[in-house]
Amino acid sequence: MTSPEFAAASVAYAVSNLVYVIEPNNLKSSVFKHSIGVATDTLIKYKEQAKKNVFNEETEVEIIHANADPFSNLYASIVKGSLVSVVIPLNTSKTILIQAIPHLYKIANNRSTSTVIHVAVDRSHDNNVEDYTDVMALRQTGCVLLHSSGTQETWDLSLIAHALSIKTGVPVIHFFDRDDNNSSKEKNNYLGNDVIKKLIEEADIIKYKETLASTIKQNERYFRSIVLSSDEHITDESKINGGSNGIENPKDSFLLTVDKIFVQFKKETGRSYKAIEFIGDNKSDSLIITIGSGSKHIKKHIQGGKILQPFSMVNIRVYRPWSEKYLFDLLPKKINKIIVLEQVVARTTKWTPMYLDIVAAFQNHLYWTNKLPIIASCQYGSFIVESIGLEITTLFQNLSSSEPRRNLVIGHDTQKENGINGVNGITNDINGKIDPIDNAPTLEKPYLKMLLEVFKDRLFIANVTSKSNVGHLESTPEFGFGVLLAKLQKRDEFANAVTKIVKNTSVSLPEPLLKALSQWLLYKDDSEQSKNFGNTAIEYLNKIKKPNPSLTIINNQQNLFAKPANWLIGSDSWAYDIGASGVHHVISSGKDINILIIDSQPYTTRTAADPEKRKKDIGLYAMNYGDIYVASVAIYSSYTQVLHALMEAEKYKGPSIVLAYLPYYSEEDTTITVLKETKLAVDTGYWPLYRWNPALEKEGKEPFTLDSERIKSELQSFLDRENQLSQLINTRPELSETLTNSLESEVKLRQKSLAKSAYEKLLGGLSGPPLLILFGSDNGNAEGLAKRLQKGAKARGVNARCMAMDDYPIEEIITEKNIVFSVCTAGQGEFPQNAREFWKTISSTTEISFSDTQFAVFGLGDSKYWPREEDIIYYNKPGKELFARLELLAWEPELWKALGVELLGTVVEERKKTDDDMKDESNFLRGTIAEGLEDTSTGALCERDTKLTKFHGIYQQDDRDLRDERKAQKLEKAYSFMVRVRVPGGVSTPKQWLAMDEISDKHANGSLKMTTRQAYQLHGVLKRNLRTTIREINKCLLDTLAACGDVNRNVMCNPNPYISEIHSQVFEFSKKLSAHLSPQTSAYHEIWLEDKIVAGQAVQDVEPLYGPTYLPRKFKIAIATPPSNDVDVYAHDLGFIAITDDHNKKLLGYNVTVGGGMGMTHNNKKTYPRLADSLGFCKLDQAVDVAEKVMLVQRDFGDRTNRKHARLKYTIDDRSIDWFRSEVESRLGYKLEKSREFQFKDNSDRFGWTKGLNDKWHFCMYIENGRVKDFPGLPFKTGLREIAKIHKGDFRLTPNQHLVISNVPEKEKPKIEELLKKYKLDNLQFTGLRLNSMACVALPTCGLAMAESERYLPLLVSKLESIIEEVGLKNDAITIRMTGCPNGCARPYVAEIAFVGKAMGTYNVYLGGGFHGQRLNKLYKDNLKEDEILKELKPILARYAKEKLDGERFGDFVIRTGYVKATTCGKDFHS
Repeated sequence: MTSPEFAAASVAYAVSNLVYVIEPNNLKSSVFKHSIGVATDTLIKYKEQAKKNVFNEETEVEIIHANADPFSNLYASIVKGSLVSVVIPLNTSKTILIQAIPHLYKIANNRSTSTVIHVAVDRSHDNNVEDYTDVMALRQTGCVLLHSSGTQETWDLSLIAHALSIKTGVPVIHFFDRDDNNSSKEKNNYLGNDVIKKLIEEADIIKYKETLASTIKQNERYFRSIVLSSDEHITDESKINGGSNGIENPKDSFLLTVDKIFVQFKKETGRSYKAIEFIGDNKSDSLIITIGSGSKHIKKHIQGGKILQPFSMVNIRVYRPWSEKYLFDLLPKKINKIIVLEQVVARTTKWTPMYLDIVAAFQNHLYWTNKLPIIASCQYGSFIVESIGLEITTLFQNLSSSEPRRNLVIGHDTQKENGINGVNGITNDINGKIDPIDNAPTLEKPYLKMLLEVFKDRLFIANVTSKSNVGHLESTPEFGFGVLLAKLQKRDEFANAVTKIVKNTSVSLPEPLLKALSQWLLYKDDSEQSKNFGNTAIEYLNKIKKPNPSLTIINNQQNLFAKPANWLIGSDSWAYDIGASGVHHVISSGKDINILIIDSQPYTTRTAADPEKRKKDIGLYAMNYGDIYVASVAIYSSYTQVLHALMEAEKYKGPSIVLAYLPYYSEEDTTITVLKETKLAVDTGYWPLYRWNPALEKEGKEPFTLDSERIKSELQSFLDRENQLSQLINTRPELSETLTNSLESEVKLRQKSLAKSAYEKLLGGLSGPPLLILFGSDNGNAEGLAKRLQKGAKARGVNARCMAMDDYPIEEIITEKNIVFSVCTAGQGEFPQNAREFWKTISSTTEISFSDTQFAVFGLGDSKYWPREEDIIYYNKPGKELFARLELLAWEPELWKALGVELLGTVVEERKKTDDDMKDESNFLRGTIAEGLEDTSTGALCERDTKLTKFHGIYQQDDRDLRDERKAQKLEKAYSFMVRVRVPGGVSTPKQWLAMDEISDKHANGSLKMTTRQAYQLHGVLKRNLRTTIREINKCLLDTLAACGDVNRNVMCNPNPYISEIHSQVFEFSKKLSAHLSPQTSAYHEIWLEDKIVAGQAVQDVEPLYGPTYLPRKFKIAIATPPSNDVDVYAHDLGFIAITDDHNKKLLGYNVTVGGGMGMTHNNKKTYPRLADSLGFCKLDQAVDVAEKVMLVQRDFGDRTNRKHARLKYTIDDRSIDWFRSEVESRLGYKLEKSREFQFKDNSDRFGWTKGLNDKWHFCMYIENGRVKDFPGLPFKTGLREIAKIHKGDFRLTPNQHLVISNVPEKEKPKIEELLKKYKLDNLQFTGLRLNSMACVALPTCGLAMAESERYLPLLVSKLESIIEEVGLKNDAITIRMTGCPNGCARPYVAEIAFVGKAMGTYNVYLGGGFHGQRLNKLYKDNLKEDEILKELKPILARYAKEKLDGERFGDFVIRTGYVKATTCGKDFHS
């Protein structure tokens, strides 16, 4: 199927040496093929097919983005003699033409330049015609303007344009539109090469190139300079039709050339065209002069006799050069009414371009001597084609009236309907009612939401893109600058009017009004005060019954009292040419205008940009002025910094620029992609976070603030080193020369010499051949094998070295004689993190030869990890790829034989130290943690200490989003620490909440994580801040001891029970139990608190319960209060189920459960999740003792040789529940009673308000995945901070990662409700699926994660929601959980639907868990990606909606209908 764009592109390719295609800004390479237009696609295909042009050559095709100043390339290509075409598709024409004007002027007025620019004109969405506004702006550039409409005309006139340009040496702008009503119905005739060659004659091309190369003077070259000027009119009669010297008007001569080409074209094709065409009756006195696709509608009415009033029409095809003579030769002499109808939609001036040309022509007495006709300017509004005749008749009737209007519209005036005058905020003066958030690209909305959130009704965005032009907010800064200048001027005039009325003593003003207006004048530039005093003034103005006219004027403009927050929104396209883009004008104006520039280039594509067209640093450019506020921000790095920057920018009196980073490849990208790219850019310093506030300098403060934490850290380390060296030089001057020159002189040489000598001695002292062992290892297995081989080699006298592949200098590998590789398999057949750079080099280099090297590869993988046949390719993929061209050597004996070393017999290997050894040698959890904290050379602790810090509630992590990039830059991993805070029962005070909120901002990543076990977690704590963080946590009477590690961890209990009367007893039991089972070592206080005792509880260096080796593995306790099982009591090592009397008023005791646990390992059937067994019933006074004895039995009998088999669940399965009960009872000294009856109904939270004991209220709010932070438009963290400031009750963390504002008195409830509403914390209008969803943290910080979880589950739920809404399950509660690995932190194996990460983007899907946590689920399908997950679940959910029984839960349904079998016990999980 053809189109005008296809036609123009085809002709351009056929007759050009080079075709430039200009595509829109910010095209993302990953989706380029899906984003390009018809013209670009056509040219790319021709190029790929190696299609020949009419010169029997391949035409060069170059795609340039609009932000790369494409027309600067054009001139250079033309002057080389190439026949050059430019194709501007529909999606670019609105953004490129205006900025091309300077280049077009240079091209047209410098030399003989044959080039054709094909411009596809887009249709206005508000009107039925194309908008030629931007094309008309090119009329003074010196180029020919030629128009065509529809596919056939575009075919024909594209060729004519090229023929005309070659013959005359004048550049032609050929603009065309699609004219849907015409193109789709006509059969289009393609132009063959025979026709093309007759119009594009070789003689003309030779002549053109000769002219181009010559030095002919400017005024002798065809029609330079004067060809286009519509302002120059021939008024000398001697110049008409030749003068005394016989010189013709060059414009008329040019049009004669055009006519000759039209005649020749008709001869070859039979199709006729004219530069200016007259249609209608020569005797009519009414005339329409028009250009564009709309002319065809009028022509049909004239030729079809459908007009009520006779009129004729002149249709202009060649608009430039403009010849008055040529026009008047066609016009009837009786014309007295003329309508100049133009397709110029945006009314930027009072009179339209062609109207001015026509009026000027009729003023020329040399051509028109009759009475001047009435001439009106007319534009298209929104019209119906069938009624256009009636519309025109009405317009001519208007011209016959005594006072005719001269500015007319056909149809409805869409500009008036949209409104010229608006108000601040979302409604904008120029654009009418346009919501900037709705119209912005989805991924860019967070910044706009923040603007709206911060400035509310004061916000004014001058260049909001209308809904008819949705795309990047790239309206030119010049346009927005003009709008804001007008707005500022209007407010200044308003202020002058207020000043006059205040100073005018003849006007009697009420004293309160006079005072309010006077105060307003003092504070008119203050955002808050101007609004306050303005509102006061408005109040008194409205009370005046007969106001003075001056007061009326002020009152009518009362919206100007409040200082507006004036913003321009731009993209990184503004950074390519700061001077030409208009940014310079804003910066140098000194006006109080703010610019937000959104840079969307991903960090990973930064090197792909054309170095000659690179972006300029707007921030640096602006700072050089000295009086411009500048900030560089990234919302996915620091929300708080963005907030500060926006507020400071608006407050600053003068121009402000906020550079906002938001990297993405395409609109289909997820926020995870944006987050990862942002972190890479900020961490590496590519996008530094800073604020430059010149106002601070006037206050004697430092104006520059560096907000990039990692850059700040590295800068501080550098300054510290410099300071130390300076001090050393000052104290010992004789060292000055050595210190300052050491890196460049003798020290370096001596070090090299010594190292070489030592290495040679080392080699000389070993009798065996040298052996290099390189490993790639993520989980330690490949590394363990490598080290084992190293020990075996050394025992045989072999000089063996062992290191990670990426740590080895790859350029030296050709010197190695013997190499052994040990590599494991990561993800979906990927190389491990510490081997990827090595593999990248090895797999791509051609300069390294292994011909003289013996090598072997040991690949480690699990063949059962990929059970699907199509996935088996991933098994041991790295090892296979590394070994692709080698024969596999046998196992160890064959290896030593191959190396020429005899087997010496069994090697005595050192016993590998276990975790128990580590604990035993740690001196009650001390290790070398204190020493490691003092080591500033690294952001990490040693491996042994990282195992010990878990007992202190601290996990060492690194940002896995940054691993590859930091590895490539030879930097250590981006280490930080997760700190988990114990909160027994999940209950904390408002003061504790405020403390944790502050700590998270000061020392962590700004967010507060509520865990699945009712604890707080802080992420991103740097090593140097660890001690301060722990101290501040303890200062608010919380602690981190035993929040992790092989001890009893945080004790959970129901935070919002149905039976409020007993909650206090259950909560007190949880605190008592937590304290009783806490470790007693004083190491925690020594290391973190400097031995300062917390809350008066003395600790001693002894472990009466745990002993020096503590427990075999972690130990978890939960306390449930029926009918709610929100704590998932069966999923824990030890559970207590509260049993009450028949009236639910009195707590009698607890049913005790033992042996639950979630963790397992993929494809290791010896590991499995397990639900707890019932142990019996205990009374209240026995509960703590029972817990202790259960834990001690596990301490003594748990498996300490295999950590994967060390949890209590395996102890019970190995020995039986009866044995375990007997062992516990023997230690108790009494038998437990038989378990009592109870009933669970669900394991979800109770959202909304519930009333409890003593008329106190509890509000449970939804916090997605427990992450408390401020999001654009959702300031949750700020809202909870404000609630904590006034709340006198509790903050209770739920087991499902939500939050309960608890114990709210009746009289305080309205205040809490108001704050909940203000900060959007009261929103519970979510699907049942989302309300019952839960995810672990996983990437990027968890070292065990194999896939995304917290960051991805909300996106997956959104896609599942479209399914459940479609099938009618929107409000049905279905538990859905996700983890990034099989360890089960989010308790996925009791969910009705669970996703467990297997590799990046790949999950095992489990179905059939019990709705109230009473049954394990079962593997349904493994290794599914997102599209497969949706495909599998959609029919199941649809069937559930249709076939479920009354009250039947989803987990029960999938078992009943046979999708999975019920799991009866842990050992049955894999069957």
